[in-house]
Amino acid sequence: MKNEIIFVVEDSLDGGYEAKALDYSIFTEAETMEELKRNIVEAVNCHFDEEEKPLIIRLHYIKEELLSA
Repeated sequence: MKNEIIFVVEDSLDGGYEAKALDYSIFTEAETMEELKRNIVEAVNCHFDEEEKPLIIRLHYIKEELLSA
C-alpha cells in the first residue's frame, strides 16, 4: 500500500477542472473545485480496496497563464 496518491489538476478547455492520478488510471472532472475534490475522493474509493487505499490524496494544481511583454 502506498500512503499517498497524487493528482494533477488543470483547468479544462471546456470550463471547470480535470484531474488525473499519477501512476494510476484514475481521471475525473467537475465544474467546481469543491465538486472535483468530492469526485476525486469517490474515484479513489472506487479504485482501491479498503486495505490498499492511500491515506493521503495530494492535489497539484497547474494553472497556465500567458503574459505579454
